[in-house]
Amino acid sequence: MKITNKFTIAFIAFLLIFTSLQANNTFDTDSDPEKDKILIYVLKNILTRGHFVEKDMNDAFSEQVYKNFIDGLDPSKRYFTQVDLKKFSRFKYEIDNQLLADDVAFYNTVYQSFIKKIKNAKSYYGALLASPFDFNKNESIDIDYEKTPFAKDEKELIDYWRKQLKLNVLSRIQDKLEKQEAQLKEDKKFNIKSFKILEKEARANILKNMDELYLRIEELEHEDWFSTFLNSVVGAFDPHTTYMAPRTKERFDQDMSGKLEGIGARLVKKGIYTEIFELVSGGPAWKQGDLEAGDIILEVAQGAAEPLDIVGMRLDDAIKFIKGKKGTEVRLTVKKKLDGSTKIISITRDVVELEETFVKSSIVEKEGRKYGLIDLPRFYIDFSDISSRDSAKDMEKEIERLKSENVSGLLIDLRNNGGGSLKTAIEIAGLFIPEGPIVQVKFRGRAPEVKNDTDPKMQWNGAVVVLVNELSASASEIFAAAMQDYGRAVIIGGNQTYGKGTVQSVIPINNFYPNYEKDLGAIKMTIQKFYRVNGGSTQIEGVYSDIAMPNKYSYMKFGERDLEGALIWDKVPQAKYTKTNSYENFSEVVNKSKNRVASDPKFKLINEYAKWLKSNQENTTYSLSTAMFSTESKVLEKTSKKYAAAFEYNSNLHFKSPKYEFPLIKKDSVLGDKRAAWHTNLAKDMYVAEALNVLQDLKLKNTRKITKN
Repeated sequence: MKITNKFTIAFIAFLLIFTSLQANNTFDTDSDPEKDKILIYVLKNILTRGHFVEKDMNDAFSEQVYKNFIDGLDPSKRYFTQVDLKKFSRFKYEIDNQLLADDVAFYNTVYQSFIKKIKNAKSYYGALLASPFDFNKNESIDIDYEKTPFAKDEKELIDYWRKQLKLNVLSRIQDKLEKQEAQLKEDKKFNIKSFKILEKEARANILKNMDELYLRIEELEHEDWFSTFLNSVVGAFDPHTTYMAPRTKERFDQDMSGKLEGIGARLVKKGIYTEIFELVSGGPAWKQGDLEAGDIILEVAQGAAEPLDIVGMRLDDAIKFIKGKKGTEVRLTVKKKLDGSTKIISITRDVVELEETFVKSSIVEKEGRKYGLIDLPRFYIDFSDISSRDSAKDMEKEIERLKSENVSGLLIDLRNNGGGSLKTAIEIAGLFIPEGPIVQVKFRGRAPEVKNDTDPKMQWNGAVVVLVNELSASASEIFAAAMQDYGRAVIIGGNQTYGKGTVQSVIPINNFYPNYEKDLGAIKMTIQKFYRVNGGSTQIEGVYSDIAMPNKYSYMKFGERDLEGALIWDKVPQAKYTKTNSYENFSEVVNKSKNRVASDPKFKLINEYAKWLKSNQENTTYSLSTAMFSTESKVLEKTSKKYAAAFEYNSNLHFKSPKYEFPLIKKDSVLGDKRAAWHTNLAKDMYVAEALNVLQDLKLKNTRKITKN
């Protein structure tokens, strides 16, 4: 089918003097008008004083917030009509004035209307899915909702729903028909279902999915919807400034540190039940051994306390009771997947490390020489415990392990690495160069500050290739840019990285309102911009690869440059640094690789595929008649199969774990399976294969051994 995708703010004499905030009458039992007004008051003061961009709260700002909030609530034009917008329009140029007065009248008006619309939606889809659609009618639907106008009235709105649901049903039928056709080729006696039966099953499945969706929507609270409004306000400053409600902040901290305290299980909501989706390898539940994927948690008890029934509870709330401090006991009443029996399982909580967050490495031998591949999924750190592991410490340790196995080059894989800690990015870059500047950062209205690696030693002075793609962002771009500017590594991958050259700081809002008892969450605010040591910003432009290889993102609208409200590219004076110029044959190797890529039939086919994806991205109209939809689907399927051949590749290289992992894998079969799957995928990865060709061809100017302790 078609493809559619530590800081403290340097405020000068900044002291917020808070006054008593009068609360309006509430219309929602879980809303807290006082808290809402405090959040507005604090956020507007933080933003206007500390954000990198100085921005007036004026009519243009008001209009942006107006658009952001309505689009945030109704991106698919399923709820509001032009009649509703006419009622809301009186606020379009008044929101700035309301915010300055700590007034949330715009939010209240739109939210009240939205909640009614949500309730209406269940009757819309329920009635529309009660009987078959007319698939002979010659009509179409455009799913580019940014261009689609809001429905004129309720009647047209219901027709929007009809077309969207009809497309869902038609798509599911087509998928089933294609599967039946394939099964019939394998088994001539296969029992084919009629279109009528498939259509009825499709409507029933979609009705079930819609019911489950709206069950989750109904679980959302005032805080969730008010967070959408607050993000409409803070997002008007730039796309990366966001408000994080307390639950969101907790998840952010977990992602940054790569660890949590709990039982080590991923949970999902299945109807009214909380189900075990996956156990974290090495976690408490995995070690205990009784809990399995597919089990349903019915009750949760804290130690010897009375159990709490969590059936029907929203997932976030259930997780609160299941998680807990290291060393504490939780007793789970569980319905077992295999036999349906009920069992009480006692687990002692512990610190759970999310293995997929952390650095891992592999060794591959190519024409008699060994190379190390290091996968760095993000620049992680736990700011609350600086003594714990982080990406810089782990990277240094991993390099030392690879050195002990006599690898002659390193391939660092930063594909899909969305960034993380600037501190660790600077420290990791310092492992590969003598002392010197790594990045420049700039506050609003101030001269850029150079961030240096101050250790003259290097952990690795051998050949380095850095593999990136369009999803390599932020701290990944800082590292890649430093390696490129110093001439320390060859950057290979997508044409350019994501282009996120801004720095965000996470600020607990209670810091500015310390006497308030409730958790106000945090703001992740853009406070600085990144600049390379050569002076250019990584904002918008990202890092251009020395060797660009075609991939599926090559022509897609993708990256910072495609975000509305993204900050502009600019530059600052170059920092004083000395290039390492590590290689005798840098240009020769780069040109040789470019020629290989340009002449490779598979890369040529991938380039054609990327263009095809781009055309599909632009073509957002679908026919809603069975015949036309089927014809379009078959054309797409045929074309898709043609391009699938481009990714059928095997380098015949053998990747293996470094020796230190052998006893870990012997003890943990899940880890062993994960590594085996990763190594198989590496052998089938043409981008890794070409990066290794480059690594193999590089010749160092200076081969003296330097070790960083």
